[in-house]
Amino acid sequence: MTNKTLRITMAQALVRHLSALRVEMADGTLAPYVAGVFSIFGHGNVAGLGEALAAERHALPTLRAHNEQGMANAAVAYAKAQFRQRIMAVTTSIGPGATNLVTAAALAHVNRLPVLLLPGDVFASRAPDPVLQQLEDFSHGDLSVNDCLRPVTRYFDRIMRPEQILAALPRAIQTMIDPASCGPVCLALPQDVQTEAFDCPEHFLHPETLRFRRMPPDRGELARATHLLRAAQRPLIVVGGGVLYSQAWDALRAFAEAHGVPVAETQAGKGSMPWDHPLNLGAIGVTGSPAANALAREADLVFAVGTRLQDFTTGSNSLLGHVPMLGLNVQAFDATKRGCTSLVADARVGLEQLQDVLAGWQAAPRWTARARDLAAGWVARVTELTTTSPQGELPYDAEVIGTVRDSASDSPANDIVVCAAGTLPAELHKLWRAGAPGGYHMEYGYSTMGYEIAGGLGVKLARPEKEVIVMVGDGSYMMMNSEIATSVLLSRKLVVVVLDNRGYGCIHRLQRASGSPQFNNMLDDCIPEGGNASAIDFAGHARSMGAQAVHVENIAALREALSAARAASGTQVIVIDTTAERTTADGGCWWEVAIPEVSARAEVNEARARYEAAKHDQKL
Repeated sequence: MTNKTLRITMAQALVRHLSALRVEMADGTLAPYVAGVFSIFGHGNVAGLGEALAAERHALPTLRAHNEQGMANAAVAYAKAQFRQRIMAVTTSIGPGATNLVTAAALAHVNRLPVLLLPGDVFASRAPDPVLQQLEDFSHGDLSVNDCLRPVTRYFDRIMRPEQILAALPRAIQTMIDPASCGPVCLALPQDVQTEAFDCPEHFLHPETLRFRRMPPDRGELARATHLLRAAQRPLIVVGGGVLYSQAWDALRAFAEAHGVPVAETQAGKGSMPWDHPLNLGAIGVTGSPAANALAREADLVFAVGTRLQDFTTGSNSLLGHVPMLGLNVQAFDATKRGCTSLVADARVGLEQLQDVLAGWQAAPRWTARARDLAAGWVARVTELTTTSPQGELPYDAEVIGTVRDSASDSPANDIVVCAAGTLPAELHKLWRAGAPGGYHMEYGYSTMGYEIAGGLGVKLARPEKEVIVMVGDGSYMMMNSEIATSVLLSRKLVVVVLDNRGYGCIHRLQRASGSPQFNNMLDDCIPEGGNASAIDFAGHARSMGAQAVHVENIAALREALSAARAASGTQVIVIDTTAERTTADGGCWWEVAIPEVSARAEVNEARARYEAAKHDQKL
């Protein structure tokens, strides 16, 4: 290691380190670990970090966005689309720019996704105290708004002297490449420290290649897992996002086929098995298929692989937990949930080692045959649900999903569908047919309204060869849509399909199912005395940001618009009116939403009685 140094600023050292950083990909090739830096400049980062980024812009691209939360969402989506192998960084000014990162950081934290947050911070010298946008705490002199990011990041540091970057930045990067601790990291950068020079060791500017570790299972845990599986007659595999991040789809398929074990997919794990594989039961849980949920209730062992077992997967612990569970997960916190016998390991390595020691073991033939029958029946039912459009009625999500899916002129494996919140994730989980691993990009860990369009941009940056289709409800569109303009600016084509059901349809139905009156969700229910009915022109709005946009009247017109959109070169927005009242009745299970114990409404009291009855099936 050389002892030579170079006199540069802290920001210059940080940017040059990131620019030089390479990662070994799954196929053995090397790629830049940091694909670029999303930035909205302000007084907290333009003079320090901004100057450094300008000098390295050819090696480390800087991308301008329109909203800090949006650009962080795009960076998170980029990492997800890259199966966590590559990242993007995000820099903001101090104050409101930094606090706009909090929601996106929480999203990344919940979903175990890496993103490097570089918000500006107040002066370390405290000479201009308070500086513009500085939060003053009456009791804590060392607080800034960036401390809001502590609980929603995996690693947080504030760089108070320039040489601290030498330790802090590698620690942040190691957090992101560690499969167990992976998540968002934050280096808060006081604006004066960004510009201060120090003698930077030259080796810091030439970092070693990053490599991902694959954790093997403990011998004792492997033996216990083997014993559990060999004793099972009716096992069910539940796969989560860890299967995709580990790129373990081949190992999963080989395991399922060798032992006749059916597979059910969580939101994060969808796409791990081909949709038409005879052992793929489809989605599980609250948004699950009848095939997967039926066998979840009949199984004598649930093998949870790479899933954090959140409440939509487990039916608020009423669907899973009644039989022994085995948890294969790289993070012990997740491997031991719901009383699982733990197998802490990388998903691919764990499945491969189990395969080696389970030779000759098979699930009961009747179980495997029943799984195949249910899976085939569900495939046929999905075709029926997504290709039948009643005349004279507004379409609902299933009919739009089928039309989007079937509009692919070449292989459906070229499509990546992006969505996040509301009713659409439920319908897509059941009904979308992922053509390849990564073809289904759903942010449902945090269920963040407004993620969709920014997330689609991140996916397109990660997979420019793919057709990225963003499906978004009108409510989410109104939450955040400005990255349509960014997609136009960057010449990264998106196809955005807006389903306009005139409000927050998902919560509208939940409200009514809970016994409450129709209130404050649908636009027509929110007009105060003297107010005006909403008449939002979504297509016109999208055109104002540079997209080509059209409103279509029905499914036939949607089919034609999708054909034109696929043939076009720039971002396309297609708007269609849909109903908020119809949903796919097939499948699903109970989800706990607390109902008032006392109410003057009979409907609420009836809903409370149903709630208490359902609680009896909940496993604590």
